[in-house]
Amino acid sequence: MTWTADQRALRDGLRPWLDAINGDHIERDARAEFPEEHWRTLAETGILGLPIDPRWGGLGLDLPTTLYVLEGLGEYCRDGGLSFSAATHLVSTGIALQRFAPQPLRERWLPGICSGTRIGAHAISETEAGSDALAMRTTARRDGDHYVLTGSKSFVTNGPVAGLFVVYARTAPEGGPLGITAFLVEGDTPGLDRGAPIAKMGLRTSPMCELFLDDCRIPADHVIGRPGGGFLVLDHIMKWEILCSFAITAGEMRHRQDRCLEHARNRRQFGRPIGSFQAVSHRIVEMETGLRTARKWLFDTARDFAAGENVTTDIAITKLLVSEHNLSSALAAVQLFGGNGYTAEYGVEQDLRNAVAGTIYSGTSEIQRNRIATMLGL
Repeated sequence: MTWTADQRALRDGLRPWLDAINGDHIERDARAEFPEEHWRTLAETGILGLPIDPRWGGLGLDLPTTLYVLEGLGEYCRDGGLSFSAATHLVSTGIALQRFAPQPLRERWLPGICSGTRIGAHAISETEAGSDALAMRTTARRDGDHYVLTGSKSFVTNGPVAGLFVVYARTAPEGGPLGITAFLVEGDTPGLDRGAPIAKMGLRTSPMCELFLDDCRIPADHVIGRPGGGFLVLDHIMKWEILCSFAITAGEMRHRQDRCLEHARNRRQFGRPIGSFQAVSHRIVEMETGLRTARKWLFDTARDFAAGENVTTDIAITKLLVSEHNLSSALAAVQLFGGNGYTAEYGVEQDLRNAVAGTIYSGTSEIQRNRIATMLGL
């Protein structure tokens, strides 16, 4: 795609802000520490409200421009966990509220989403219902002007620090896709409890926990969408999540490849730059091929999605390709940097740990292949 001077300036304008928060990212990752101060810095760039209407404090950008700026976040920000938390916050709560919530909820909460003063999270997965969202057991029972939510959620990104949750619960036991409803739940609601932060392999600065709902009473006007329409909300949000999260990934791939190119030109072995060896140059060619493939699928799919076309298959292919190319790229980078790539100091091994997550969250690679096969009539 061709970008205007204004779009390029918006993306390039991120760099000074992000350079200021990159200094201690390796130490933060080692401590698995959510960087509250840097979250506030990130919010000041306006990135948390990129596609949100200006009347609620956002920038009102279209989807392709949003992805272009988020790609810049991935290229310039070395804290992959912070970037992942930002994408989750923006999409799970911001897009859900803007697209589906009643006007009073939008007016009340979207300004805080854009400013980052209220961190958002969504609670979908359960211990026995990971990829199979329709098997969720968390229930919501109508009781007068309230719903009573009971159950638990697992792997809730931003859960330990979130002030707002979009919780998906079953309102009709036998309703299938039409038996799920989405609710906006404030973090201090009685009956909502958070588990301890979950230690994990990568994206360590993006906190995660379990969520427990014990007769948690939610006002009926906190339904997002309509009762029984939660699966439609979820389907829309997951498309946005995949596009936004993996636009950041594409930026990370570009930064990683630039590092590898510089290393291949400057590192000498046996009297010559290692980039002159075919084994090295071909790895970098594969990284470039993967990056170009990833960007084409991301932006082509975003354009079609914004135009209202059916992108179910395209989203699955995009997620599969970008996540697996990113993992291959990260592994190649570790190998190209050799012993230094294996050490924490260089930050390359952190990229590899983070990349593994991309083949799991938002639907595993296996699930994406199953979806594509289904769309092919298999």
